[in-house]
Amino acid sequence: MRILVLSHKQDLKQELARVGTDEVCWDIFQAKGEMLGIKIDGLSVAGANILKQTALACGGDSAVHRAVASGRKRKSDAILFVTRRQLSGLVMRLKKQPECVSRLVPDLSLLDKRFHKPGLAVRIGRRRVDLGARTYVMGVLNITPDSFYDGGRFYDPAAALKRALEIEAEGADFLDVGAESTRPGSLPVSPKQQVKRLLPVLRLMRHRLKIAISVDTTSAKVAEAALDEGAQIVNDTSAFSQDSRMADVVAKTGVPCVVMHILGKPKTMQRRPKYKDLMGEIIGWLDAAVEQGVRAGVKREQIIVDPGIGFGKRLEHNYEILRRLKELRSLGRPILIGPSRKSFIGRTLDLEPAERLEGSLSAAVVAAENGANILRVHDVKQTVRALKMADAISGKG
Repeated sequence: MRILVLSHKQDLKQELARVGTDEVCWDIFQAKGEMLGIKIDGLSVAGANILKQTALACGGDSAVHRAVASGRKRKSDAILFVTRRQLSGLVMRLKKQPECVSRLVPDLSLLDKRFHKPGLAVRIGRRRVDLGARTYVMGVLNITPDSFYDGGRFYDPAAALKRALEIEAEGADFLDVGAESTRPGSLPVSPKQQVKRLLPVLRLMRHRLKIAISVDTTSAKVAEAALDEGAQIVNDTSAFSQDSRMADVVAKTGVPCVVMHILGKPKTMQRRPKYKDLMGEIIGWLDAAVEQGVRAGVKREQIIVDPGIGFGKRLEHNYEILRRLKELRSLGRPILIGPSRKSFIGRTLDLEPAERLEGSLSAAVVAAENGANILRVHDVKQTVRALKMADAISGKG
């Protein structure tokens, strides 16, 4: 007789098959076994007590302020500890409870749906791309004289085209082209100047590249011009906040759009950024951006979210984002992240941008394991290989 501990989902699934169980067992046991920690803010004393007792009745639990039981605390945040199956039972029981907790039912139901069955497919032209099938790679091409890593190298259209073809050959799924640096301390570039830089390059690429081109801009005017010249994705690092027309442009064209969290603007974002609740604030910001886009007519299923590594983030903030990246699944949208060659890697390893390859690859693999669907990177060939290996080990793809 052997007794083994099975620690990985993929291995558990395989062992269930070896035991000879029915195929539906995997979903049943997964719902019973995966523990979720769900934070709920600002409950009344009554609500916090009822939630805890209801969670206990379902086999779960809820952590609340120590003074809630005695009634000395008027309000308390709570952290639910439940499996998915217990959450389902909890939701059913809360429906019959007073309004102070029954009001949680719609949000808990939506959270469960989005976290466990996020919509990960987007339409690019006539293609439906399932971003949950494997980890995708977006190659970076900066047509600027001042980007932090490759500034000036691809400023010439011929050099930009050569690099774009290399990025495609190295295995990138998408190409992100930008004509305005967003490095810390950078100054804005006018839409007119961005268009002047972009259009000659896009015209050269349009009929040469097979992979989809993304335009990295916060300007609706630039996005329109790029989309007219063959771009098929918009990457807005301001999440519709800098140009009120951006959401309208995305809605009108129907293209996928990346919305990114940023604290402040590139010129000032690294001046002592502070958060009370880092992931809560990032998720709240991105949720608001998604809803803003939807109100403007953007299809929810065409929106991709990015937590904005290095955009108004301290060293420890970037670490925390990478550790807790899976929490963004509560938005129900694909996750893009761009840690490549960033300063937090340089500070950790005491290296300049040109020497940060290994650190970038480590961050990319961690991000993929923690829920990233797309990695935006400078080193395409190396990242494609690293992610292919990581996906193979984890059983993804």
